[in-house]
Amino acid sequence: MQRLISSIASRLVIVVPYIWLLVFFLVPFFIVFKISLSEVAMAIPPYSPVFDLSAGWTAFKDSVSKFSWDNYIWLTQDPLYYRAYLSSLFIAGVSTVLTLLVGYPIAYGMARAPATVRPTLLMLVILPFWTSFLIRVYAWIGILKPEGLLNQFLMWAHVIDTPLNILNTNTAVFIGIVYSYLPFLVLPIYSALEKMDYSLVEAAEDLGCPPIAAFWKITFPLSLPGVIAGCFLVFIPAVGEFVIPDLLGGSQTLMIGKTLWNEFFSNRDWPVSSAVAVILLLLLVVPIVLFQRAEARAQESEK
Repeated sequence: MQRLISSIASRLVIVVPYIWLLVFFLVPFFIVFKISLSEVAMAIPPYSPVFDLSAGWTAFKDSVSKFSWDNYIWLTQDPLYYRAYLSSLFIAGVSTVLTLLVGYPIAYGMARAPATVRPTLLMLVILPFWTSFLIRVYAWIGILKPEGLLNQFLMWAHVIDTPLNILNTNTAVFIGIVYSYLPFLVLPIYSALEKMDYSLVEAAEDLGCPPIAAFWKITFPLSLPGVIAGCFLVFIPAVGEFVIPDLLGGSQTLMIGKTLWNEFFSNRDWPVSSAVAVILLLLLVVPIVLFQRAEARAQESEK
């Protein structure tokens, strides 16, 4: 009886995550994909379904032959969309690199701090999450605008003579993304560095290895799992970011999140916007899956 219960419990541990992915990932993805195959209509919702599951299996099979890929073809013909994709990937990539440059020293300092101080430092990293994300982004408007706190301080310190034009530029978007997503990168790197055996670094230094060389040969490679996880946690949501480019970026800041918003709520073109969302999801998921497979093959080859 105990073996049966343990067997059922072990299977549930495996089944529950798949059920979660089915309900909260595959089902919404299927709904969005279905809308992307539809046509715009003056109705509520503003599209005409290509097929209806309630009509029965026969009607469903007849509707499959009527699938229309016009919305996806339209995306390849309009330069606005692939420009938005490329711009989003560029801004997310640069923001991820900047976040790594800022976050790695923070995580390293936290990991090397005394054990009694680490909980306080960890709380300070998590503390911004206690405030609304929207309020934190709005606060940067008051800091970066021409008459904001940053320009007032720089002019008071006689560093500049005229206010800097930072707000409504890509620079403001980079600042907003780095600030907002910094904890997502610091925490995984800190977790990897905290578990590291620093006696390896001490042994390398005892053998004549300079501290900088010891860092690049021992510390950084051992922290790579945390670096990769943190970069994914920053890059993936940054690609589809809407609030930060809308509030801090100007009209010239083109990102796919703003394009989706305009298509859904301004143009009310749900099929095209759904096609944009499907392609965005594939752009993010496919490289991650390929990377995981490459990592799995590399680990198998090492064994």
